[in-house]
Amino acid sequence: LPMAFRDVNARRHIGLQQLSSLALTGRTFLGPVKSHKFIVDESTNQSTLICSAVRLLESLDLTSAAGQLLNETIQAQNKEFKTGMSTLLFLVGAWSSAVVECLQQNVPVSAIVSVMSEGLNSCCERVQCLQISICDVKKELCSSRVRPNTFQCKACQAGCDSLLNPQDLLYFQKRISAAEVIPISSCFHQGHDCLCNKGLVSPLVDFGSAASLVKPAGDRSSSVVPGSGVITSSCIKQKLTHSRHFSTLGKSRFSSQQSNFQGYFLRSSADPCECCDLGHLAMALSRGSQTGMKLLQGIAAYQQERAEWRGSSQLNITEIVTCSLLGLPESYSCVSQGFVTLVSPEQATVIKHFKDKPLRMLLVDGDLTEQYRHLGFNRPHNVRTILEHPNLEGGRAGDTWLSRMLDILVSFEVNLVLVKGSVCKSLLDRCTASRILVIGPVPRDVLCAFEEVTGAQPVTYLSQLNPSCVGNGAQAGLWEASDGRAMDLGELVPVRINVRGIPLLTAVLTTAVASKVQLLEDQFWTSVYRLHHALKDGKVFPGGGAVELLCLSHIQVLTEQPVRAAKAGKEFPSPWLAAPVAEYKSLVLQALASGWKRYLSVVTCNMAKAPSELEACALVDHHAQKAADCGSPSGYILELFRRGDVLGGGSGPFADHSEGLKVYDNVAAKTEAWRRALDLVLLVLQTDAEIITGPRRNELLNSPVASEFMFL
Repeated sequence: LPMAFRDVNARRHIGLQQLSSLALTGRTFLGPVKSHKFIVDESTNQSTLICSAVRLLESLDLTSAAGQLLNETIQAQNKEFKTGMSTLLFLVGAWSSAVVECLQQNVPVSAIVSVMSEGLNSCCERVQCLQISICDVKKELCSSRVRPNTFQCKACQAGCDSLLNPQDLLYFQKRISAAEVIPISSCFHQGHDCLCNKGLVSPLVDFGSAASLVKPAGDRSSSVVPGSGVITSSCIKQKLTHSRHFSTLGKSRFSSQQSNFQGYFLRSSADPCECCDLGHLAMALSRGSQTGMKLLQGIAAYQQERAEWRGSSQLNITEIVTCSLLGLPESYSCVSQGFVTLVSPEQATVIKHFKDKPLRMLLVDGDLTEQYRHLGFNRPHNVRTILEHPNLEGGRAGDTWLSRMLDILVSFEVNLVLVKGSVCKSLLDRCTASRILVIGPVPRDVLCAFEEVTGAQPVTYLSQLNPSCVGNGAQAGLWEASDGRAMDLGELVPVRINVRGIPLLTAVLTTAVASKVQLLEDQFWTSVYRLHHALKDGKVFPGGGAVELLCLSHIQVLTEQPVRAAKAGKEFPSPWLAAPVAEYKSLVLQALASGWKRYLSVVTCNMAKAPSELEACALVDHHAQKAADCGSPSGYILELFRRGDVLGGGSGPFADHSEGLKVYDNVAAKTEAWRRALDLVLLVLQTDAEIITGPRRNELLNSPVASEFMFL
């Protein structure tokens, strides 16, 4: 039964104030130049570095109803898009404050709801004219690459610096003056494919382990590009030109033509919109983390080459996994083919025994425990199970199951078991002692990748195992950095499991700071999903605030339009609702515009393009007014975007490195963030009471806000 009642629909709407206060904590997450936050756990005194709205809300006290609704909204955006959460969080706060101001001016709730909803729908339709197809974006990127003195700029140098150490970079600049090579891991010695056959990748060199094999500049024998596993020759006639990563002179890796430096990552296309690889588009969509963006560029290039062969142009997220290694500098981050994970030192000893040996693999689609039952398993009704497997021979409970499972694995000569769920610790120890490597939990996508190339068939229980379920051809080895420091990471050892031809790639994220592990992983996946959604939508928005600026200009035009008489029955259920809407339309539209105005002002300040938020607001007003005054606001804004000067400066994290570099935004993620933010604000606005139930009566009675409640 209800125990307390509080009116929340006063002029100082409590729910909206709570939303505004919660959203205020994430304003530094806006834009490409973000400020990180430390989250400190008082119980353990451990801290975590965050830079996303999702991680922030996980750490806040969200016991209030408004806070829980905000968290659900952010989680929904994160689940669908993995991007746009910071924009959503900020607009929730900005529009909450704007709606409170409307309430203080006695604007009816019905007028606020209808006008704001109508205004947002109109803006979403208006900004469609700014959408740019991916094909046009690629053409623009390609044209900027061939422009004199435009491509060979500091941005390219900055990207190269992020992957190569100084001595490697010096050697690389001597060999290839205008290109950057993104490292792609080599194959295992026994599992190499056409990369090794064509002389592109050394079968003995792993990702990041090639630095020791670099020859002096005067040596004319084959050399290895540092950190990439790519062999080059000083006698090669072709040079890499006009590309940050790969030349357009070579052939596809699936071509039968042989050469010393032939095209696994070299492209040849007559279509001008295809001459620019996905790595450049990934950079144009990136925000902040250059390490994650560079790894994505390597992954995109690898998948793009495979996509051309199978006739697809999408980024396959199911073929990407991450592995975070604590203890190595961030410069060791790389991309490795296959599956990289962490195991115990005892399991690492087993892997050393497996070196260069083909393994028999088993995939378990569930938990590897005695109590596990598959989804949908129904026990008999009205039956209470006391002991499922009676131990008639005595001994500890569970020993019979452990022995039986181990016997099954040994009888089928299984060396490697990948488990989707949890693994029984006792069984894990017994398997390790029997030189059977059991790894879990493993992502479902990893199981699917190995199933495709090894022929293994996933089983739910080991009792289902038969010869056709066991795959072949897998190899396991220790993952090593260039100086071997990967073995000194502590209690866990990084290992790599690979199969010839597997499309799976692991982004190995390294850091020496424990609090940055989650941050680096979040930044990487955000970059991945931005590129994924851009390719999925087939179009992008110009970045740098161009879309929000057009919304401001459009609302200004709507505000100046004469108010037309609303027809009852079509727009509103009765005539008395139409009158206040017409009366307050201008005021409510200005409240809607204030959200985007504050958004642009904060982004401008975060990028240090304005000394204060007041001056940033003046700059935004100036551009919005000029856009509204000209005959074509969208044309004016697109011209600002082409000049890279939407809001008084470069529009991205690399603005200081390149004059011609542009950034882009996702279409669906951005507009859906707007809609979700406004829907949440209007939902909270239309609540009129907070009814509290439960045994907290005395706590509320003694609280400072007791006067706000009416106890029932």
